[in-house]
Amino acid sequence: MLPTLARADDTAELLERLRRVRPDSPRRWGRMNAHQMLCHCADAMRAMTGEILVSHESPWFNRTFLKWAALWVPLPWKDGLRTRPELDQLGEAHTRPGDFEADRQEVERQIEIFIAAVKRGGLKPHPVFGPLTTAAWLRWGHLHVDHHLRQFGI
Repeated sequence: MLPTLARADDTAELLERLRRVRPDSPRRWGRMNAHQMLCHCADAMRAMTGEILVSHESPWFNRTFLKWAALWVPLPWKDGLRTRPELDQLGEAHTRPGDFEADRQEVERQIEIFIAAVKRGGLKPHPVFGPLTTAAWLRWGHLHVDHHLRQFGI
C-alpha cells in the first residue's frame, strides 16, 4: 500500500520523522540546508492551499504521464528536481528561516491545514501536475515531505 496523508498511521510516521530533523542534519543532495527545507515544505503546503501564489508550468506531459508516474509509481522522486521559483529557498521563497523549532512546528501545522483543505475540496490545480483528485493530493502531500526528509537522511 502506497503511503498517503489519507491514513493517520502514514501521517504520524511522517510527522515523527519530521521531528528528527536537526539544524545540522546533513543534506544528501540539493542546495537547501535542513532549516530551509522546513520553510520550503511549509511554503509548499501554503501554496497548494492558496495562501501564497506560485507560478504554473503544467504542459500536457506534466498533467498526464508525469503526474501519474510521480504519484503512483512506487519509486522515490528523483534527487535535485527544481521547484517553482516562489518556493526556492535560495531564490524567491516566501518564508525565510527564523526560529528552527517554530519553523518545524509550522510545517506540522501546515500539513494539518493542507489535509483539511484537501478533504474540503478547496485546492486549486497543482502548479506542475494540474488538477488532482483528493487521493492524488493526499499522496502528493506525503511524497513531497517524504522526498525532503530523505534529502536529509531521515
